[in-house]
Amino acid sequence: MTSLDKPTSDTDQPHRTDQQDADAKAVTEAALFEAFGGVRGMVETVLPGLLFVTIFTINKNLTASAIAALAVSLVLVVVRLLRKDTVKHAFSGVFGVAFGVLFAKMTGNAKDFYLPGMIYTLGLALAYLVTTLAGLPLIGLILGPVFKENLSWRTRNPGRKKAYAKASYAWGLILLAKCAILFPLYWWADTAQLGWVLVALKIPPFLLAVYLTWVFLAKAPPPIDVFAEMEAEEQAEKARKAAADARAVEARNSEF
Repeated sequence: MTSLDKPTSDTDQPHRTDQQDADAKAVTEAALFEAFGGVRGMVETVLPGLLFVTIFTINKNLTASAIAALAVSLVLVVVRLLRKDTVKHAFSGVFGVAFGVLFAKMTGNAKDFYLPGMIYTLGLALAYLVTTLAGLPLIGLILGPVFKENLSWRTRNPGRKKAYAKASYAWGLILLAKCAILFPLYWWADTAQLGWVLVALKIPPFLLAVYLTWVFLAKAPPPIDVFAEMEAEEQAEKARKAAADARAVEARNSEF
C-alpha cells in the first residue's frame, strides 16, 4: 500500500486551531459557491419561473409566459458568455425551461411547465439518498473535484466521508420535503398558485441544504489534495531517475 492509498482515521487528525477552523470554513464556503453557482446561480434558477408565473397570473397566456421565460434564460446564457464566465448553471436553466415549455405546449396545460423540474427534484432527492446508502454519497462526487480530493475521501478520509454522507442525507430529505408540498399542489392547485409556491420554495430549501453542507464539511477533516500528491510523486520520481542517471554516469567514469 503506497502513501497515496493509506487510509487515515479520525484520531489521526491533529487538533486544529481556531485559525485553521476559520480557514477550513472559508475554503468550504468558497467551494460551495463554486459548485452551486452562488448568488448569480440562484438568480438564474429563480428568474425564468418567476417571470413565467408573473405573466401567466396577469394575462393567463401560456405562449407569452413560455416565450418570456425561455427568452430570459437565453439572455442569462449570453450574459455569461460575454463575461466569459462558466455557463453550466445558466445552460441548465435553459434546458429546464425548454423542457417545461415543451411539456406545457404539448399538453396545453400551463401547470405542466413546472412538471419536468418537479420530476427532476424528486429524482435528485432519491439519488442523494440511494448513493449515500450505497456508500458513495452524491455530494462527495460533486464536491470532491472542487476540493481537489476526487474520491480520496472514500478510503483515506473516513471523517470526511461521514460528513459527505450527512450532507447528502440532508439534501435528499430536504428535497423530498419540497416534493411532498409541490406534487399535491400540482393536482389540486391552479397554475398561478402552484407557480408562486414553487418560486417561494426555490431558494430557502437550497440555502438550508447548502448551510448544512457547510456545517458538516467545516467540522470534517481537511480534504486530501490528490493533485498535489501526484505532482509530488512525479517530482520525487524525476529526482530518483536523475540520481540513478548520475550514479550510472559516475560508475562509467570510474571504469576509466
